[in-house]
Amino acid sequence: MTTTAPAPAAVEAGHTAYAPSTWHQLRTLGLAMLRGFMRDRTALFFTFFFPLMFLVVFGLVFSDDKASRQDLGVVGTGALVEQLPKDVFATKTFPTWDKAVATVRNGDIPAVVRQRGGTVELRYAASDRVKAATIQGILNAVVDRSNVAATGQPPRTMLVSQQVENAELKPIQFLTPGLLSWGIAFSAAFGASMTIVGWRRRQVLRKLRLAPVPVSAIVGARVGVSLLTAFAQAALFFVIASLPVYGLRLDGSAWLCVPLLVAGTLAFLSIGLLVGSIAKTEEAASALANFIVLPMSFLSGTFFDISQAPSWLQTVSQVMPLRHMNDAMIGVLARGQGAGSIVAPMAILLGFAAVVTFIASRFFRWDVD
Repeated sequence: MTTTAPAPAAVEAGHTAYAPSTWHQLRTLGLAMLRGFMRDRTALFFTFFFPLMFLVVFGLVFSDDKASRQDLGVVGTGALVEQLPKDVFATKTFPTWDKAVATVRNGDIPAVVRQRGGTVELRYAASDRVKAATIQGILNAVVDRSNVAATGQPPRTMLVSQQVENAELKPIQFLTPGLLSWGIAFSAAFGASMTIVGWRRRQVLRKLRLAPVPVSAIVGARVGVSLLTAFAQAALFFVIASLPVYGLRLDGSAWLCVPLLVAGTLAFLSIGLLVGSIAKTEEAASALANFIVLPMSFLSGTFFDISQAPSWLQTVSQVMPLRHMNDAMIGVLARGQGAGSIVAPMAILLGFAAVVTFIASRFFRWDVD
């Protein structure tokens, strides 16, 4: 009579051995990462409230109509002075010419103007050449228009201008995409790097390596937590920016932000994996992540327009994933572009993620050296 040996994971002491599924392991690891993240108040602050502060401050600054106009001092009255466009200049009246010029010289306002008969006098500060050139150009246009009108002849050429965007769009429509992209980059890169370094130093990675947990479950858990955090950030940004004081409008193409958020999170997560693979301490990981993310945010047009930057600097900007996410998000949220506009940026973001993740895998260590 033959006896069949029990299969592996069979009965031992009257109990059936339990082999957890990959999904169960992924969920368990993800919840562990999420709980650790929720207990870290510093991480919560820099993930949600720190980027949101920029949205609140910039949104309030640029929602003020006066803040978007040029300051201009005015002395006296005159027909030409009265024709100054109110949507361009925020005028401030001065009692005397000398006091107005002194204010310009002190840097409090960029220029002052007055009309004396048929002459319009302008005094400006050369410290800001862009403002000075803008004010001179507008005043020249006002004077030229007045001269043409004085001849009694109709102008031969007329300028008909109209903005291409919806006239109801507010500045928040252009601020939100860049600030949200920067917030995603910040949280994904820092979250991944700090988790890897912290778990390595506490030998959690070593225990996971010895346990029957596949690497795919560990990576999948980290990706899941980063995506969940990114969508929570986006929801919070959109709720705040949509308040009446800001006026963000979400039209039919806003759903395209979802695939962009996924691709962008994976790209910046790969940066965190690389930093976490190289750094040996949390302090080193934080410094290295800052060294990468902070310059990238400035060179990608998050806080200011870089279209006038030198050509070599714009070439460097094109290498950075945040630049492509910024441009795609602005196209979707502010310019109403369709699905075709995000194909190339997503391909760049996913390609960047693949390359950097591969490089990170070459440097990854389970144990502390």
